[in-house]
Amino acid sequence: MKILFYSPLKSPNHPVPSGDRLMARLIVRALTSLGHEVSIASEMRSFMRSADMRDAFKANKAEAAGEIERIATEYSGTSAPDLWFTYHPYYKAPDLLGPALSRHFDIPLINAETSYSLRRNIGVWETSQEMLLESIKSAAVNLCFTRRDRDGLKAAVPEARLEMIAPFIDTAPYLKRAPSPEPGRLITVAMMRPGDKLSSYLALAESLSLIRHLPWTLSIAGDGECRQDVERAFAALDPNRIEWLGALPEDKIADLLSRGSMFVWPGHGEAYGLAYLEAQAAGLPVVAEAIAGVPEVVEHGRTGLLTAQGDRTAFAEAISDLLRKGQSRERLASEARIFASEERSISGAAENLRRIIDTCMR
Repeated sequence: MKILFYSPLKSPNHPVPSGDRLMARLIVRALTSLGHEVSIASEMRSFMRSADMRDAFKANKAEAAGEIERIATEYSGTSAPDLWFTYHPYYKAPDLLGPALSRHFDIPLINAETSYSLRRNIGVWETSQEMLLESIKSAAVNLCFTRRDRDGLKAAVPEARLEMIAPFIDTAPYLKRAPSPEPGRLITVAMMRPGDKLSSYLALAESLSLIRHLPWTLSIAGDGECRQDVERAFAALDPNRIEWLGALPEDKIADLLSRGSMFVWPGHGEAYGLAYLEAQAAGLPVVAEAIAGVPEVVEHGRTGLLTAQGDRTAFAEAISDLLRKGQSRERLASEARIFASEERSISGAAENLRRIIDTCMR
């Protein structure tokens, strides 16, 4: 089929790396692997950082009108698509194209990773959420990556057609490297941005300060506008224990993970966290908080340890436990690799998408 793919928050072609960009690219790859012809419908971003951005919303709608006209013309006649696929529409980044164009072409609309929250019905976000509800209702199916999102959509639109699809990654770069864990080497891979990312870094530094007496080092792969804030958070620790690597490409991250002993990242506000799956594919057990969507990608007691939200002591104790108990760490590491490779691979996700799309097109 000819599929038009659109991501209103961040296009697969966006220059700045993030989990959103990665998942958009993975979905495109999964669809392409099924033999579909996938085209990026538009590079337009509808992102509104705050609820008072009415002028920005007005400008977005004007831009969307032009994009709708362009796409309708460009894909007319024999070039007409068979399916519209929107990834991650939500209150900050509504889909201003898909509903109108799916009606224009008379084709099914699929939404993936849509989320809805009554708490966000403020300012211009209230309008974007009204549009979101209409899109959810009209979609042939809404693909939910987490149970939290599924439950939120079901409560908001009881008649919505919902399907679960587990977060997934391309496991190949991580599976081709044999794990060679260095004792006590902790790994963190995360951008250094304001908000939840910085909050997780601060929590991690605080937890590690509680286990200074244990033999560990921490390698940090990541960079961003909050780099100085993150460095200050770890300043009280022995600088010889912290390795600052900056942002790394995928192959270097895969090399780094293959030498790690465990992956440590609290995960504040994570929708789910693809970095957790990458770490598990590389054979690292995870220590994280049981928060947001993290339990969707880390199985407590099987592939890692999840601690109570905000409990710095419990987080430190979980790391301590795996540092002290080599057999427990090895068991979790082995299960983590199996979990990622057998249950969260791009090939498995593609087959799930095949089934769902076939149902939509009947």
